[in-house]
Amino acid sequence: MTTPATPAPAPLVARHQPWGSPLRLPRMSNEEDARPGLSLTNRYLLQDGVPVIPVSGEVHYSRIPRARWAERLRLVRSGGVTVVSCYVFWLHHVEQRGEPRFDGNLDVAAFVDLCHETGLEVVLRIGPWVHAEARNGGFPDWVQAAPVAHRTDDPGYLELVREWFGQLAGALQGRASATGTVLGIQLENELYDQPGHLVTLKRLARDAGMSAPLWTATAWGSADLPPGEVLPLYGGYGDGFWVDTDAPWDPSFRDHYFFSHVWDDPGIGADVRAAAGVAAAGHPRTPSEEFPPATCELGGGMATAYHRRPRPHALDIATIAHCKIGNGSAWQGYYMYAGGTNPRGLPGVHDGMQESHATGYPNDVPRLGYDFHAPIGEAGTLAPSHAELRRQHAFLAAFGASLAEMPSSLPEVRPTGVEDSATLRWALRSDGSSGFLFLAWHQPHVPLDTYRGARFRLELEDRTVTLPSRPVDVPPGTLARWPVGLEAGGVRVEWASASALTLLPGPDAPVLVLAAEEGIDVELATDSRVSAYGLVTSEPSAEVPGLTVHELSPGSPPVRLAGPAGTLDVLVLAADRAREAWVCEDGAARRLLLSPEELSWGPDGRISVRSASVRPEVRVYDPEARRFLPLPLRTDQPATASCTVGPEQLRPAATAVPVVHGKHDGRQSAPAPEAFDAMAAVHRLPLPDWAADPAGDALLHLTWAGDVAELRIDGRPVTDRFWDGSRWTVSLRDAGLRSGSAVTLHLLPLPAGSPVHLPTDAAERLAAQEGQLEAIDEVLVVGRRLWQEA
Repeated sequence: MTTPATPAPAPLVARHQPWGSPLRLPRMSNEEDARPGLSLTNRYLLQDGVPVIPVSGEVHYSRIPRARWAERLRLVRSGGVTVVSCYVFWLHHVEQRGEPRFDGNLDVAAFVDLCHETGLEVVLRIGPWVHAEARNGGFPDWVQAAPVAHRTDDPGYLELVREWFGQLAGALQGRASATGTVLGIQLENELYDQPGHLVTLKRLARDAGMSAPLWTATAWGSADLPPGEVLPLYGGYGDGFWVDTDAPWDPSFRDHYFFSHVWDDPGIGADVRAAAGVAAAGHPRTPSEEFPPATCELGGGMATAYHRRPRPHALDIATIAHCKIGNGSAWQGYYMYAGGTNPRGLPGVHDGMQESHATGYPNDVPRLGYDFHAPIGEAGTLAPSHAELRRQHAFLAAFGASLAEMPSSLPEVRPTGVEDSATLRWALRSDGSSGFLFLAWHQPHVPLDTYRGARFRLELEDRTVTLPSRPVDVPPGTLARWPVGLEAGGVRVEWASASALTLLPGPDAPVLVLAAEEGIDVELATDSRVSAYGLVTSEPSAEVPGLTVHELSPGSPPVRLAGPAGTLDVLVLAADRAREAWVCEDGAARRLLLSPEELSWGPDGRISVRSASVRPEVRVYDPEARRFLPLPLRTDQPATASCTVGPEQLRPAATAVPVVHGKHDGRQSAPAPEAFDAMAAVHRLPLPDWAADPAGDALLHLTWAGDVAELRIDGRPVTDRFWDGSRWTVSLRDAGLRSGSAVTLHLLPLPAGSPVHLPTDAAERLAAQEGQLEAIDEVLVVGRRLWQEA
């Protein structure tokens, strides 16, 4: 007897939904604060008449050594970020009233200029209250202690703000003005119920001489914003330090791993709202019809609080950003994009610059370290998230002008809620004829199974497109951006089952670069009049007469498509090589590079490599040769070294460290400095002499376990960390290491019964420990040198 064939699963269907309202120009940047070449619409931003989707990354100049600004900004640029957003901390600039400082690391004008020179726009988030895990939310202690109603139109408070805005405007010297370079100004932060106060702050900024084409405000928490006065900006984090120790994975976090047209996140800042007794305003959770959907705080990582220590992985971060693009994002903004170190401040003025229970905040965070698990860490090194995000940013740079014109459409069958781990998560952005299919099949904490038999039917205005040619299984971890109806070089790609990465110029044909998805065969469909040359098999479509489906092999030479109207090369990167892809938008022409190293560049497009390798491996695609060639590099710096270091214990830790050091509103408090000094073990790290040579730019990699650690040089704390199971990297140059310096690691054990929330692997290690956990697994010192494109 013959067993009946199993019927193919029905296609997953999405129908293109056109824009719900006509294209409009708001007053902002058009009638008010207009700047030549720039215009905001209710759908997107225009630069020189072309739609763009900006990518902003948060970088805090006052948390980064000034000598490193240029290097950090080049890494920001190589990540595909186009705009630097930055809090301006009143606390950092005016610790004592009447003594504003704008020198050294606080020279905001020089930072704005350097961003501009690096090819980056700037959004200044001027507060006056900013939060950012800063003491008093960024208020100096003397402001916090003033007998005024803070963050309101209280005349006494406004007088203080007027003083601060005047000082800041004086330092900027017109950079944030009608003739300046600053693109945007954010007013306040997480202000939920006082739209009138935002208008007052805007007026005070103008009175001081500050303005910009874009005025923004955070919109999460259903914030009540003054209509037309500020561009609402949203956020999205996959986990957070601000929830309680024993809290499960909150729905407000889980929601960001789905495609949706709801932009508000009620979870961000909920702890601060609760502490201040402010209820959510209950306003609509979608953008107004006057402005496009935009973000400023997609989680580029996550800070670490003492009581709760999330550690997001690269794919966790990238999935949220990917979903926002599929949802219709007109602006991708990350917090943080580059970590840093809190300034120590003036001796005797206050006890640390960080958010803490001592100042009434719900959370204790490290006194110095602000790594944030960001794409660019505290030490200036790249996290894996840099690679995951920069592929998305390359896509936005190459295809953003057309993508911006495409509204988002959700499929007919959507997940029933955040608990739904069975329904495939996908969306369509289309102009009715062409578009991109977005697929996201990843989330942390609750693993997803392989989705079986996915095939998609897209009902566009002029036709129906079904892809791929046969159902495919979608493995967990898949993030896809499949092109539909994409035209380049006179050739139309009807669809492809690989992610669009970029489009390169070529001498006789442009090059469409696709990135294969792990475990999914690459197919590409074209008009049957298009001939394909290269390593490819083709067959006519059984369903759509006139189409030909080509099977492409990732990693092979490019396939040439030649049709009646033109020629196009298609290059498919294998999934593992795509993780090493870099797309340089600067210089004479867009370039594609492959390298596991850390690359950076400025407006001239000349590649720099900071590496510990004997000879860094960097390859660049040559469209004329139709293959990757080695990129010539040179260096005038001597070879560097690396070595492991054996710690020498100078003092053991206390044998009975308390399980809880104190509480504030039910949350565990970090040990006070005095308690830490009394109980922490002290280890001397005998570093090699070459580690102090600034030219070697050495890194200290610490693999350790415990509760709290602090690194000191000649007795001076230079950075610190709450243990979360990750490796800790310190730049010895930034830390101020000098020849002959004494370097000590102070490590407080973590009792086995500690109630702090840890990532799974760290929690398992603690659970296996009897008594208290204290370990130094490895201390590695690595020297690096700088290579330049020859």
